[in-house]
Amino acid sequence: MSKSCEQYGLKAPVILLPNSETEYAKWAVVACDQYTAQPEYWETVGALVGDAPSALHIIYPEARLQEGDARIAHINRAMDHYLAKTLTRRIEGFVLVERQISTGVRLGLMAAVDLEHYDYSAGSTSPIRATEGTILERIPPRVKIRKNAHLESPHVLVLVDDPDQTLIEPLYAARDRFEPLYDFDLMMDGGHIRGWLADGKAEPGMIAALERLHARAKGLLYAVGDGNHSLATAKACWVALKEKLTEEERANHPARYALVELNNLHDASLVFEPIHRTLAGVGAEALHGALLAWLQGCGMGLMDASEDNAMFTLIGEKSRLPLRIEPIDRPLPLSVLQAFLDEYVGNNPGVEIDYVHGDDVAAGLAGENQCSILLKPIDKSILFESVRKSGALPRKTFSMGEAHEKRYYLECRAIR
Repeated sequence: MSKSCEQYGLKAPVILLPNSETEYAKWAVVACDQYTAQPEYWETVGALVGDAPSALHIIYPEARLQEGDARIAHINRAMDHYLAKTLTRRIEGFVLVERQISTGVRLGLMAAVDLEHYDYSAGSTSPIRATEGTILERIPPRVKIRKNAHLESPHVLVLVDDPDQTLIEPLYAARDRFEPLYDFDLMMDGGHIRGWLADGKAEPGMIAALERLHARAKGLLYAVGDGNHSLATAKACWVALKEKLTEEERANHPARYALVELNNLHDASLVFEPIHRTLAGVGAEALHGALLAWLQGCGMGLMDASEDNAMFTLIGEKSRLPLRIEPIDRPLPLSVLQAFLDEYVGNNPGVEIDYVHGDDVAAGLAGENQCSILLKPIDKSILFESVRKSGALPRKTFSMGEAHEKRYYLECRAIR
């Protein structure tokens, strides 16, 4: 790809796809950080896949982390096997993606991002930044999985702030000019997906669009919407590796890049959903009292509210309490709430917190000695400006779509 495109942190990847004998509906599986509180989902996926080639065997679902290092060894063996037998379709270029989901048609562009342009640390001013706080403790376990892997298959979604629809949408309008790559239904209500190879014919328009976006980006050209910890892991692995390489080797080493899907923040089908909190080991009444006392100690209060003006809703076995924190002098109420939750869980070893998608799922997890906190969605139009001004939002602030609408592992890329 031309240097003009690479100066904006993008590179046309070399992508590996399964051969024509592979059943793509069994190959593609949803992001590994979904359904963490519903292991039965992954049991169903395993039953659907059976012995067929599947990305399930080269990822580590977080619902199965108890399998330990044995799962990592299985992943590495599966990658080697698939490289030799299954991933034999080799294409070079950007991949235009059409995903049909409940909110409409979501467009994406598969690209390799230069990790030298990405910094997830607090206060970052890099062109590629995290939108939510990065939990540093979550990186080493992921590094253990990636450091010896021969492949990556991404669930990372990276946003561009393109209200005039200049980068991805023109490619979609011209999709009949491109080679079709896949067209199938995704498992487990994932919708339908199609892909095309946006080869050299796409370069001039892309470069012009990136130039315009860069001119108005105020330093923030790409914002990581989903999968930031996976991208942070790729960065950590690259930082460790590049110290062992010559300058010439560093310039084009495959580990310098990470495969992602670019999405336009202004895509009408891209809906920001709140990520709810569930706490096991404490009931709603006890948590309500602890939150009230903590807020009072901080010079704030906890007020009853209506469902319409509530900042969040605390749900117990037989209670539903819409609540507001007053006064709020931070950009988001969640920054206050999350500070309390972190401290509370840290001081109460018997309490565990999880993050789930879907109002019904979160409400259904509430019960005796377990409660849920339902959050309100944020206005996605403020995302880029908020990150520019205040840095990353509190972790787990939002989710781009429901769990079954997350990116499915499909395309692969060699990283060694």
